[in-house]
Amino acid sequence: MMRDGYVARWRGDEYEVSPDGDDMRLYSTQPRDGFEEIRRDRYRRTVPADEVSEFVYVRTTCYWRGEPFIMLGEHDSWLRVEYTGGKAPVAAELSLEEFDFGVYQGWVPAAEVTDVREQRV
Repeated sequence: MMRDGYVARWRGDEYEVSPDGDDMRLYSTQPRDGFEEIRRDRYRRTVPADEVSEFVYVRTTCYWRGEPFIMLGEHDSWLRVEYTGGKAPVAAELSLEEFDFGVYQGWVPAAEVTDVREQRV
């Protein structure tokens, strides 16, 4: 499973979260007590930030063709990745597109990705 975003622990469970000043908006894909349905399979509850026992940023990293990447998204058997090696010639050799100055991204076959790890910051 690929994750890239904030998560928080509240009442023993971990949720995708969006900080909002002194509050945290918790999100769930299943109905839960006190959560409102905001669209199909998406539920939200706002709680005071001081009720959250853990608040971190989670990123999924991997290697593709021996180079380091962050996983940004997935579709079918493809992954959207961003190169973190910092070498423009390597990015060009891998046929990555320059998304922004010095930021290289591309779609790669999921089957070719190795060493997938979740980093908590």
